[in-house]
Amino acid sequence: MDKILAQLDGLLIRYEELTEMMADPEVIGNTKRYLEVSKESAGMTEIVNKYQRYKEVMKEIADNNDLIRESNDKELTDLAKEELAELTTEQDNLEHEIMLLMLPTDPNDDKNIIMEIRGAAGGDEASLFAGDLLNMYHRYAERQGWQFELVDENRTEVGGYKEVAAMISGTNVYSKLKYENGAHRVQRVPETESQGRVHTSTATVAVMPEYDSVDLEIDPKDIRVDVYRSSGAGGQHINKTSSAVRMTHLPTGIVVAMQDQRSQQQNREKAMQILRSRVYDFYESENQSEYDASRKSAVGTGDRSERIRTYNYPQNRVTDHRIGLSLNKLDRIMNGEMDEIIDALIVSDQTKKLEQITDDNTNVL
Repeated sequence: MDKILAQLDGLLIRYEELTEMMADPEVIGNTKRYLEVSKESAGMTEIVNKYQRYKEVMKEIADNNDLIRESNDKELTDLAKEELAELTTEQDNLEHEIMLLMLPTDPNDDKNIIMEIRGAAGGDEASLFAGDLLNMYHRYAERQGWQFELVDENRTEVGGYKEVAAMISGTNVYSKLKYENGAHRVQRVPETESQGRVHTSTATVAVMPEYDSVDLEIDPKDIRVDVYRSSGAGGQHINKTSSAVRMTHLPTGIVVAMQDQRSQQQNREKAMQILRSRVYDFYESENQSEYDASRKSAVGTGDRSERIRTYNYPQNRVTDHRIGLSLNKLDRIMNGEMDEIIDALIVSDQTKKLEQITDDNTNVL
């Protein structure tokens, strides 16, 4: 308790310092510095306001307890008891809200993402399921007001995807879709199944934050670039020019091939965006593996091979195995209505983090 209160008091002191700095002519005259200070201040405003109100509530609770203990006026003490009950409820709510605000935040939560979906076990049916997942995320992105751009695709003859990549841009995209990392399993009767038997297939989803050169600087000497003629559709322009690009990051062996854009320059830009995210994801995965060796995270390791969710078509059911959530709303979820699942994953993650914080502290302030 003392540790948490000390942290909150430290936040108040820092917030007051920032407020003074924002009124300092020297800071105001330095645009870069002013933006840094105002951004830090804005990020603290909510928890500072909650904590200030918490301190007011605790004082009012103490005053009411004093009044109840010392007063002989029954009507006055009854009013104090009513107010005390309301204040105690507000205290509990504030404690929970403050603890959530104190949870460590993922620095990537506000980033856009690159999502890669691959058909895995199940042949043609797996590729079709990869396409269904792509459509599900596309519809969810539309509901969120995000931009969804297909940047690379490798279609199969049956109309599915061996692999497909999309860029999703908007507000807090990674914070909501980061839990989709892993293996997704489908149980249904394929269109090609003549006996009506239910088949099981899988597709994997990789969610990577989009990084720019400021976040991750890759030495140009570590990249080999090959250009070649596109083999895809696109008319005479694409077929007659070497517009396709293959980039290889030599230290990791990661390869990105891009031919969906019209010009070589566009393919270079898209390939570099994806390569940068894959390289960062590679190094982050190494760090995550070290972390998970000692403590498994709330919603799984995020390993691509980990089966995270099952989509059962005969029973119209979706089950997320990490949190034991089953919803008989598969048709709606595949239509992009994913909020219930994603909100439950966020709450589960927050709960686990709260438990971790309160292992060394009491569960109240």
